[in-house]
Amino acid sequence: MRTKIIAIGEALVEIMRPAGGQPLDREGIFEGPYASGAPAIFAVAARRLGAEVTFIGNVGADAFGWLMRRRLEAEGVNTSGLHIAEGYATGVAFIAYAEDGSREFVFHLRHAAAGRMGPDQIDPDWFKSVDWLHISGSTLALNEGCREACWKAVQLTKAAGGRLSFDPNLRPELLPVADARRIFVPFLEAADLLQPTVGEAQALSGLEDEQQAAHFLLKGKERVLVFKRGAAGCSLFTVGGRMDVPGFAVKEVDPTGAGDCFNAGMVLALQAGYLPERAARFACSAGALAVSCQGPMEGAPDWKAVEALLVGGG
Repeated sequence: MRTKIIAIGEALVEIMRPAGGQPLDREGIFEGPYASGAPAIFAVAARRLGAEVTFIGNVGADAFGWLMRRRLEAEGVNTSGLHIAEGYATGVAFIAYAEDGSREFVFHLRHAAAGRMGPDQIDPDWFKSVDWLHISGSTLALNEGCREACWKAVQLTKAAGGRLSFDPNLRPELLPVADARRIFVPFLEAADLLQPTVGEAQALSGLEDEQQAAHFLLKGKERVLVFKRGAAGCSLFTVGGRMDVPGFAVKEVDPTGAGDCFNAGMVLALQAGYLPERAARFACSAGALAVSCQGPMEGAPDWKAVEALLVGGG
C-alpha cells in the first residue's frame, strides 16, 4: 500500500540572485520565478520518492499561482487542498546568497495568499488513513489562522493513527526566535519526528551544548530527532542514544530545498521500516542529491537515485 502523506503550508515562488555576493539591498539581476515554499518542496520530494501526497495551502488567482498549481500537478501531487485566496497575491520570497553560503531573505507571505489559510479549509476526509503529516515552522510563523489550520491537521492526523514530522525551519524574518519557542511548543510536543538544524535546536532549547539541546527536545519520548548538518550529514538522537551520520561529497549548485528533501527522505525511509540509522543515511543521500540542480525543487531525487548514491557513496 502506498504511503499517504499530507504537507500543509506556504506555496510561493522564489526569485533569487544568480550568484553569491549580491545582497538584496543592491540593484541587480534576479533569476526565477521558481516554484517553492518549504512544505511544497517537501511535497514534491515525497512524491518523487513514491508517496501519495496531498498539499494544503493557498495561492492567488495570478500567474504565480497558476505556476505553482501546474508544477505540483505535473509532479503528481494532489492539489485538492490548494485553495485560491481571492483578492490576495501568491507569496514571493526573494533570496540572495553570501560568499560564505548563508542566505538573505525578503518575504511577501504574511499579507499574501499564503497567510490566508485557516482551519475551515481543512477537510477531515483528506486525513482518512493518513500515514504522515509534515509541518514547517515557517508556516506557523505567518499568523494565528495558519497555526490553527496546522493544529487541526495535527489532531486529525493523530486521530487517524498517523504520525507528525516537524521541521522548525526558523525564519527570524518572519518570527523572532523568542516567539517561536512559545508558539512551537504544542507541535514540538506532538511530533514523532523532529528535523531541526543544529542551530535551530540550540535556538529552540536555549542550550549551546548539543547533547543537552537534544535531551530538551526529546523529552524522554520514544521518537526520532535529527540535527541536520548540511554537507556534514546529521546527528541522530533517540532515547537509546546518539549516532553521527556522515554526509556525501557532491557538487553543490543550489542548496535551497536540500533540507526539505532530507525531511522527505527521513519520513519515507522510516515508513518503509528502515531503522533510524539507515533512515538518516537515506535522508542524507536525498538531501545531497537535492543540491545538484538550480531551483528549489529541481534536484529532488527519486528512490532509485537515493539508493544509488548510498551504494556508490559508501
